[in-house]
Amino acid sequence: MNYTESSSLAESTVIGFTSGLGSITPVPSNETTCENWREVHHLVFHLANVCLAVGLVIPTTLHLHMILLRGMLSIGCTLYVVWATLYRCALDIMIWNSVFLGINILHLSYLLYKKRPVKIEKELGGVYHRLFEPLRVPPDLFRRLTGQFCMIQTLKKGQTYATEDKTSVDDRLSILLKGRMKVSYRGHFLHNIYPCAFVDSPEFRSTQMHKGEKFQVTIVADDNCRFLCWSRERLTYFLESEPFLYEIFRYLIGKDITNKLYSLNDPTLNDKKVKKLEPQMSLCTQISMLEMRNSIASSSDAVSSPQQRASAKMKPIEEGVEDDDEVFVQVSADTLTVHQLH
Repeated sequence: MNYTESSSLAESTVIGFTSGLGSITPVPSNETTCENWREVHHLVFHLANVCLAVGLVIPTTLHLHMILLRGMLSIGCTLYVVWATLYRCALDIMIWNSVFLGINILHLSYLLYKKRPVKIEKELGGVYHRLFEPLRVPPDLFRRLTGQFCMIQTLKKGQTYATEDKTSVDDRLSILLKGRMKVSYRGHFLHNIYPCAFVDSPEFRSTQMHKGEKFQVTIVADDNCRFLCWSRERLTYFLESEPFLYEIFRYLIGKDITNKLYSLNDPTLNDKKVKKLEPQMSLCTQISMLEMRNSIASSSDAVSSPQQRASAKMKPIEEGVEDDDEVFVQVSADTLTVHQLH
């Protein structure tokens, strides 16, 4: 190729590049960018932005804040899709807002599912409304507690729930739903157990420190009874994964133990008084209720009133003791010493 041909080729290339640059529309400078405003968008576009704004200004203190927020975002994204499809013909805007709409609908569905009304079985409703609802336990959490590892069992009148020195305390924890149970020690009546009360709360508290123990009291159905029964091992495992419910159980069991102490100290309480009993103190977790039950075991049979107990000194109950008069030794009225039973 000679010099003349190469020169003509270079000139044609420069001319083509120059003409190409001339066809490109120049970008306006910052001074002239907003000189001519475009026309206002369709009303649907503005309604979409209004929905987004309303969703963002909903106060977080509102109970249904997240549901309302997701609802308004979903409406706003829907209007954006309509606007981009029918009035703007912008495929990218339509696709992005469709993605946002799908995400918000999924989240809204999850929130509505969590807020759904949870139905509690009628038989368990009394336990929930009396024990768990005042402590703000959600119905769904209570349903999980009573749904997987517990069952409702029955006892006919006269049947035994636990026998002293024979039945293990490590197997179960129960709440009485219907009927009445009687607690006794070596034939001496201690107290009754009424509906919505734990059957073996003292043993549950005691076995948290000592495993492999036996019941030191006998619990017999005084009526036809139905009770909610948990597997002790599975309940403990579940409570470890639910710290809030674990604290609720600690409070309820401590309160139930305190109620039983009041029943022991005042056997004249009738059914109505026991149901209305609301103790204001809590029991120290280091005290074994088994020992406390036994230490007052014979007082309710041998003494007819609290005033007489104040004037007696109780001896430990022995297997061979048949006469209640031999259990007490008269002392001064202002002195009362209770010995631990063996």
